[in-house]
Amino acid sequence: MQSSDFFELYKGDVKELAIGPEGKAIKIGGEKTLPFHAFEGHVGAPVRFALEVFDAPPEGWPEHLRSYYADVLANPVAWADKCVKQFGADLICLNLSSLDSDNFDVAKIAENVKKIADQIAVPLVVMGIGDKDKDTKALVEIAKVCKGENFLLGPLVKENYEEIAKAALEGGHGIIPQSPLDINLCKELNVKLTKFFPKEKMAIDPLSAAIGYGIDYSFSIMERVKQVAVMHNDEMMKMPMVANIGKDCWKTKEAKEDKTQGILWEAITAFTLILAGANLVIMRHPESLKLVKKLIS
Repeated sequence: MQSSDFFELYKGDVKELAIGPEGKAIKIGGEKTLPFHAFEGHVGAPVRFALEVFDAPPEGWPEHLRSYYADVLANPVAWADKCVKQFGADLICLNLSSLDSDNFDVAKIAENVKKIADQIAVPLVVMGIGDKDKDTKALVEIAKVCKGENFLLGPLVKENYEEIAKAALEGGHGIIPQSPLDINLCKELNVKLTKFFPKEKMAIDPLSAAIGYGIDYSFSIMERVKQVAVMHNDEMMKMPMVANIGKDCWKTKEAKEDKTQGILWEAITAFTLILAGANLVIMRHPESLKLVKKLIS
């Protein structure tokens, strides 16, 4: 007798998304049940973890975080290599911090991203800085220069989604549409995108908050997105979800003040959002990553 004999299987699923070119691609999503409900159906790909790398040395980090990367902060390739080989990251999230400059060179940034992608052994998630105009210029150029690399590009918001998504489609990349903690706005953006962009190449970012700073909102939205996809078979919500938590965790006063507290702050935030349904978690501290991996194993 099978476990499915005791209950009705869910109607929906989450689409499987491959990130990275052939030979080093990693899949996320693909589940037909709720998080950790292996007894109810197919669980899909395991939760994947990305560690952040910055294309320009970051500022304002506490020393108890900065010290882990002190020898590689000026070398994104070496930084990425350390994250993979020493800290066990499944992917690298390359943050385009160089866009914070007033004199950024889009062509140079794109060529640098290509160089990094060519020299590391895992796929790249490429994230802008949240400035809709700067992000558009950079991500469109990166999509062209790095054609065929199958990056996951983001964030795409309502003000710039069309231009970035079209460039991503032409370049063979996936995208991360981002909506501000509202399931209706999330679905609205997905509906607009799927008119010309395949949902199998999308991963939803409903915005993530750290514990103590609004994580209850993040949890409830992510949980609802997953339920709508799996339980109610809503085609517009069937994309894997991204929890990009590094920035929000490490800007808190609690994380900045104390090393152990900071590591736990990020680890508990990550595990909470995995319970809510995150398929890809983007983190900053290697010790936080180590804790979460041990917890879910």
